[in-house]
Amino acid sequence: MYEWILPSLSEVLAESQSTMAECSPAKAERQWRISLAATENLLINTLAASKGLVLTAPAPLFSQPILTQNLQTVTFTAKPFNPLALMPFQMPTAVMETEQDSPEEAVLPLLPADPLVVEQFCLVFTDKFRLVLVLAECKDGHKKFSFSFEPEVVQQAWRAIGARVMLTNPDFCAQLDAVVQQYSPVAPDYRIVMQFSQLLLQELPSEVSKDVEVGTNVVNSPSHIPNFQTVIPNAASSKPDVELLQAFAHEVRTPLTTIRTMTRLLLKRRDLPANVIKRLQVIDHECTEQIDRMELLFKAAELETCAAGKSANTHLTPMSLDQVLQQSIPRWQQAANRRNLTLEVVLPQQLPTVVSNPNMLDRVLTGLMENFTRNLPAGSHIQVQVIPAGDQLKLQLSPQPQCQETADTVAPPIRKALGQLLMFQPETGTISLNLNATKHLFQAIGGKLIVRQRPQYGEVMTIFLPLEVSSQHKQSIKYEV
Repeated sequence: MYEWILPSLSEVLAESQSTMAECSPAKAERQWRISLAATENLLINTLAASKGLVLTAPAPLFSQPILTQNLQTVTFTAKPFNPLALMPFQMPTAVMETEQDSPEEAVLPLLPADPLVVEQFCLVFTDKFRLVLVLAECKDGHKKFSFSFEPEVVQQAWRAIGARVMLTNPDFCAQLDAVVQQYSPVAPDYRIVMQFSQLLLQELPSEVSKDVEVGTNVVNSPSHIPNFQTVIPNAASSKPDVELLQAFAHEVRTPLTTIRTMTRLLLKRRDLPANVIKRLQVIDHECTEQIDRMELLFKAAELETCAAGKSANTHLTPMSLDQVLQQSIPRWQQAANRRNLTLEVVLPQQLPTVVSNPNMLDRVLTGLMENFTRNLPAGSHIQVQVIPAGDQLKLQLSPQPQCQETADTVAPPIRKALGQLLMFQPETGTISLNLNATKHLFQAIGGKLIVRQRPQYGEVMTIFLPLEVSSQHKQSIKYEV
């Protein structure tokens, strides 16, 4: 259900699965700022002599002369008594006929009750591509950044905005819609999206160095992004390896997200051979897996920068574990198969409702299984047991020896510490979160992780998740593995 009579842009993108995970305001605003800078450079490189249209809120975003001369801009704002709100919108033909240096800008009002007033957005329409970017504030104070090149998603975003124009300026709506329709909703050339990815990477180093060097709580945005400020942790309060991990995770995740976007755009085509579709699906799967892994690394670093190891993004709610496991178990099976392992999952007849973070639980469990399987020799058998235990649900991962009677003592894998958060296994070249960081992730989703070393088994990992039960029926539980 929408929060208002019309969907906000963040709701439109969330339905299309274009939204990144909720995160701290600093992280989301940094994503927004970097993406805007990349969008500006992309427009400069692709507009040439052609025209374009930009819908934005709450203020104009681009000030480069080549853009102000070739882009029509419509700004949406909730500020009352705006004298520009009555300015006429100039059609492209009129602009050309009057030979003005730049098209006139229009400023349109948003109703105060509209949830769109707390979102920053940018819709770009050109002959070569359409793009929507949204920075939204969540009810719990966190923010989420979304963007999409998909024509259907951008069209839905325009419908959401067009409906608002119809409410507040019905005479103007037809004119604006005519301009939008001039830019056909076709999938962009893959080279456009690749160029956007490269521009993101070019912008990232300057953003990271700025965050590390400034060392203050407020960083002003570039001059071409008015009234924008970013709150970041004090650089002096976080250790360099944590900052480096955050930068690394972000830099890896950004191009992977773009590659996945291009891959999914290609998969929408109906003229592709079956072998090409299969390879694209493999690329999509690998990108998603590594994006989720980078999200966990970034989340772990974020937890370390918060006071007392607590993260603001710990929204816990009753949720169906059955639904999570239906999605997770096939991925666990794939991880096991890739390493020539066998997997057995033992579930109760009916899974109870647990209290956790729906956005993180699947990722944290899958990340744990990924690391767990990396530490086992080929041919090993893994048993996953899910057992109700008092007011908790116990999920245990244990390797089974190939031969119970003759199994030798299993030595724990050799690991070397890399800073505060990471461990390195020389034998496999694997880098993973250390035990403390992994435990902090489970604490952030309301759970508890216990790791035991058993001589003939190796590492046995046990996760406890709280059940949704009334307080009078709660029982104390001992964490025994």
